[in-house]
Amino acid sequence: MKAELIAVGTELLLGQILNTNAQYLAQECAMLGIDLYFQTVVGDNPARIREALEQAGKRADLVITTGGLGPTLDDLTKDVLADMTGRGLYIDEISMAKIRELFDSQGLHMVESNSRQANMIEGAEPLPNDTGLAVGLGLDHEGTRYLLLPGPPKEMKPMFERYAKDWLSGLITDEMPLYSKMLKFAGIGESSLEHKLFDLIEKQTDPTIAPYAKEGEVTIRLATKAHTEEEALRKMEQVEKEIRSRVGEHLYAEEDIPIEEAVLAILQSRNQTLTTAESCSGGLLSDLITSIPGRSSVFLGGVVSYSNEMKHSMLGVPTELLEGEDAPGAVSAETAEAMVRGLLERTNADYAVSVTGVAGPTTSEGKPIGLVYVGVGCKDGDVHVQMLQLPGLRESIKLRAAKTALHQLWKLIKEDG
Repeated sequence: MKAELIAVGTELLLGQILNTNAQYLAQECAMLGIDLYFQTVVGDNPARIREALEQAGKRADLVITTGGLGPTLDDLTKDVLADMTGRGLYIDEISMAKIRELFDSQGLHMVESNSRQANMIEGAEPLPNDTGLAVGLGLDHEGTRYLLLPGPPKEMKPMFERYAKDWLSGLITDEMPLYSKMLKFAGIGESSLEHKLFDLIEKQTDPTIAPYAKEGEVTIRLATKAHTEEEALRKMEQVEKEIRSRVGEHLYAEEDIPIEEAVLAILQSRNQTLTTAESCSGGLLSDLITSIPGRSSVFLGGVVSYSNEMKHSMLGVPTELLEGEDAPGAVSAETAEAMVRGLLERTNADYAVSVTGVAGPTTSEGKPIGLVYVGVGCKDGDVHVQMLQLPGLRESIKLRAAKTALHQLWKLIKEDG
């Protein structure tokens, strides 16, 4: 079954809100075995909405719309589809009763336009809205199916999960669902990873291999259609084994999680703790760590030692490393190591991480923008320092430095067993 998604709303075209519905519905369609070929965004204009619906109806078996089901005059999706299919509109009494009950319970006067949210196209199946007022619908017209969903995600997602899925399942009983597996990599760029897997990606058939990149991380998605999850895993097994043989040293997770979550999960499972010292990253490393809920027992805290004075007073970095004509300076391997040792001496943490460098927009100590040193160490162990020369603007350098530090920590933790 081929599907097309149409998001209705001028606010989407103007960039005033992010179309998160599209991501959700694309993933859900894939899991149901529905191939989503096109996505369209159209404003609240009846002629353009009709044009989008007509075009989609010619090339798709299923057309899914979001938005345009509300009470105002620019909520036009049902009106346009009814006119296009030559069907009438009527008031769905169950939905209308819910709307009246809501206004009565709050002692509010119901404006007549609110009844538009209960409009239903003749021959369509109503889809209840448990978290809002605008009823959705499923319609089969001359072999093309139309699924109309509300725009607000808090209404759209429950309606899809509770009602639209059942409606769709009645249409796609012979379709095989799409199963996918995520492999997450760090410490390697997207281009380098693709180069190592080039022949696999170029010759892919089934399963498919798709790389996706974020700052400091790369994801490989393996996907295949199968009758069961066990069958899908068998089909993906050989390709995954080959990927592991080539770039397994960078593989930190088999699910779509960031490197910081993988690190914290290992530390928590071992009842071990972590602390950080940051200069050029300005607390970003700590922010990444604390963005993962439920890990307070792992992260003891961090120090943002931006100045040389703070590096010396709070971390014990010797002044002879920081100042003087022959001193290595704040941006150096020696300082990164001293920051880690200072943390380990002053805390009871099992592991410590440091970041120091030049994030820009200007050079520092005569050293180039993007030069960063990250240090990692453990209690009663050696300290490892890596030098980086990172491209990009200030925020990109800070994020890549923090992600690289986490990857270096992940490697050290894995080596410690």
